[in-house]
Amino acid sequence: MNQGLLLRFENVVQLRGACQQLRGLSSRKVCGARWKPVELSAHPVGSLPLHPQLWPKHRLISAALSQCRHLATKEETKKKKRKIPLTKGEVEIRQKMTVEELAQAMGRDIDHIYEVLLYTNINLDSVEPDSILSEDHIKMIVQKSGMKYKSAKLKEEKERKNTDAPCFWCNYRPPADPAVLTPRPPVVTILGHVDHGKTTLLDSLRKTQVAAMEAGGITQHIGAFIVHMPSGEKITFLDTPGHAAFSAMRARGTNVTDIVILVVAAEDGVMEQTIESIQHAKNAGVPLILAINKCDKPEADPERVKKELLAHDVVCEEFGGDVQAVNISALKGENLMVLAEATVALAEMLELKADATGLVEGTIIESRKDKGKGPLTTAIIQRGTLRKGCVLVAGKTWAKVRFLFDENGKAVDAALPGTPVEIMGWKESPSAGDEILEVESEQRAQEVVAWRTYVEQQEKMKKDLEVIEAKQKEHRVEYEKQQQKLAHLTWRQRKAVLYKANKQLMFSRPKERTEMDENTLSLIVKGDVDGSVEAILNILDSYDCEDECKLDIVYFGMGDISENDISLAEAFNGVIFGFSVKANESIKKLADKKGVKIKLHNIIYKLIEDLKDELNSRLPPTLVETTVGEASVLDTFSVTVGKNKIPVAGCRVHKGLLDRKMKFKLIRNRDVIWKGCLSSLKHHKDDVQVIKTGMDCGLSLDKNLEFSIGDEIICYEEKEVQQTTSWDPGF
Repeated sequence: MNQGLLLRFENVVQLRGACQQLRGLSSRKVCGARWKPVELSAHPVGSLPLHPQLWPKHRLISAALSQCRHLATKEETKKKKRKIPLTKGEVEIRQKMTVEELAQAMGRDIDHIYEVLLYTNINLDSVEPDSILSEDHIKMIVQKSGMKYKSAKLKEEKERKNTDAPCFWCNYRPPADPAVLTPRPPVVTILGHVDHGKTTLLDSLRKTQVAAMEAGGITQHIGAFIVHMPSGEKITFLDTPGHAAFSAMRARGTNVTDIVILVVAAEDGVMEQTIESIQHAKNAGVPLILAINKCDKPEADPERVKKELLAHDVVCEEFGGDVQAVNISALKGENLMVLAEATVALAEMLELKADATGLVEGTIIESRKDKGKGPLTTAIIQRGTLRKGCVLVAGKTWAKVRFLFDENGKAVDAALPGTPVEIMGWKESPSAGDEILEVESEQRAQEVVAWRTYVEQQEKMKKDLEVIEAKQKEHRVEYEKQQQKLAHLTWRQRKAVLYKANKQLMFSRPKERTEMDENTLSLIVKGDVDGSVEAILNILDSYDCEDECKLDIVYFGMGDISENDISLAEAFNGVIFGFSVKANESIKKLADKKGVKIKLHNIIYKLIEDLKDELNSRLPPTLVETTVGEASVLDTFSVTVGKNKIPVAGCRVHKGLLDRKMKFKLIRNRDVIWKGCLSSLKHHKDDVQVIKTGMDCGLSLDKNLEFSIGDEIICYEEKEVQQTTSWDPGF
């Protein structure tokens, strides 16, 4: 070996060849010195140790290396980015590997995995980079790629310790000591059918409360308020809507209440939501007080209401039951104090008490977002005393209480059991209905949230795995059917057919789904509070007309319409529906500029009607045939035109008229055997455009078709009519 070999390499291949030759020179001299072989893997390219006699040449070697180093840089950089482990034809596999993970383990492109899957029974349209592959498919992909596989060592995952917060409902937190129990205000929920006067009753109670406090108007910030009785007692009232869409909200109210006041209009009687409210109260085991409203109207009949309620196991005291009945007029404010006193009397019988010491427990009634205050929640405290600085956990979020507000929006220092309060300081908005638990510190709160998030993820993974297994089973059945159809072919022929069938699918498979189906309505739903959004989503869950138009909820949340909502709607070609929220002028201008529809409503059934109109606009129009005239074939004959004989029907119009411009159809024995236009229409020997009822005519078709006596000729016109969705939300 000469010195030129060491100096004249221009690329990595020549360098490797030179190094291999150098390995064989362990006993030879190079340039008068002995060469010592080294482990090349321990030294990067271009950094081989040189003999001292070669040091003067080192700069030339480095210069040559610098020219070839950039040739390998691109390839090496890609490998570094993908972080592909170096394997010698052997792949370490494990269960539940995704497509992307398998590609990285094999050191191949994801498209390589898709190409191998062409030979399998997997539906490529349902395979994404994060899709989980079965163990059989993983092994098959590795083998078909010319590699061997070995199973990875299973890591024994330690069972995660339950770090959830203890609560009374979970039987972890001990019940309160009877010695520390103190009386608390009753929590009363007002339920009833829509338009039966619940809102008017609540407004009247608020006015009474405002007059007693000598304050000017009230801005109600929360869905609960306190009424102070002249005798000094307090009553906490919960406000729930009566519309059918808010069933979940009413059920949530009864779960935290002590007493239900059932409002029934004296002139309407028992209605659909009245029955539902009775069922909610029974399910929660809560006693009822009957408030028969609108008794000031001439058509009012309170006795009829009481008798109708007997059919639903609501028996008033005068019929030997235990349900108090009070005739009121919420509009005129009649007997409101009588109703309140009846509530206090029932509360005294129930002996409502709570522990005002220890850690706080409660239930979130409503949740909303405020621009200045951030996430806010309305809660009923059920145990302990809530103060500023308390650390709370609800659902998968937590809060360090910064401020507390009463029903009038005034800041308070503490909230006792049975008191409605608005809480400020949440990291994120919890959901209505979540339990509130106080914990010792912020670190403890984060542990609880992390545990709950982990549990939810595990449940989701379990459900996803069940869906994947079901899909794989379904695809395997289809694959077996397909194999049976190809049973007469040889093995190579079957593989070729499968490859050709799936090849086009793989190459047409989009990397990113940027185009949405035209027959899809994408929605962004925004509401003022969590309960409103929940009610809308519950209605949308009942949508069952995916074959007509797909409904895709891209995003939902609380708060006014934002620029992010506009961007989402533009990206998905969607529509923004807002319930009791606002969109400022800049947002409206941005929406107009980007062609995004914003639909704002304050009444839920109007929002649903608007949604149905939007669904209708996405449906293709249908052609509707309208009959213009009918005629019967009385005789048949033919005329000669040139060398052709053309069949002609002698007809009489017995209904409507025949217009040559319209379309016609020929009916024989109730079957339509032809549709098209007329080639001629004559009355006697004259060509005419219209034949009226009672007139005879001769006609021929644009198709050479023989007539029969008794055939029916129908003249009709086609009109495009807009389809309407068959979805029925239930109200």
